[in-house]
Amino acid sequence: MATSDASATPETDSVEAAPRKPAVAARAERKPSRQAGAGNAAGEGTITHDISPQQMAENSYRRALVALQEGRVSAALADLDRALEIDPRNEAARQTNISLLLENKRNDDAIRQLRLALGIDPRQPGLAMVLARLQLERGGPALETLMTTLPYAGNSAEYQAFLAGVLQRQQRHTEAAQYYRAALTLAPQNGVWWMGLGISLQADMHLPEAREAYRRARASNGLSPELQAFIDRKIESLPH
Repeated sequence: MATSDASATPETDSVEAAPRKPAVAARAERKPSRQAGAGNAAGEGTITHDISPQQMAENSYRRALVALQEGRVSAALADLDRALEIDPRNEAARQTNISLLLENKRNDDAIRQLRLALGIDPRQPGLAMVLARLQLERGGPALETLMTTLPYAGNSAEYQAFLAGVLQRQQRHTEAAQYYRAALTLAPQNGVWWMGLGISLQADMHLPEAREAYRRARASNGLSPELQAFIDRKIESLPH
């Protein structure tokens, strides 16, 4: 009986370990709004400065960038937390915070921030893949995370292949093959994905198609000698 060898495939290695951090340089400052106050007894007007919550969050974010440049990580994280408490939709602060948490191995806090970010806006495939990878390490709901953001990831071959790999781990080979094919439609030269497709096709006993997928994987460039040897063994295991 053919086995899936799902654990032998490195599909999920294509996921980035962390989102890109925004540039440290401060963005162009927005001018605070001004509102004229009531005149005093002498007829002199007073000027007050109204700062919006968005500007307050932006100021906290910029303080975090300064602290980060100075190597004060704890202070930077505290300012980023303040920025996000004031304005949860400050994307630059959120991504900087997530990246910094991951760099400092605070994965539980990173998971919390990623879930908050995707809860506000699920149209972020890159963040969904980062969260799913962390959830895979902890036995969390990685598949649910990926399926929620799937409608917004149609043009991402990496996303389709990552989802295929997660499905393959769960022995859901028919669905895995579907998403491997979607990924390969967008990036047909990826040998690892051809290998993943072959594994799922073989597990579902689609043996001629599996052989062809392995052949396409073997003919691609960039595979390590170990993966090439693995593919050769898979081809040899198929009946002639």
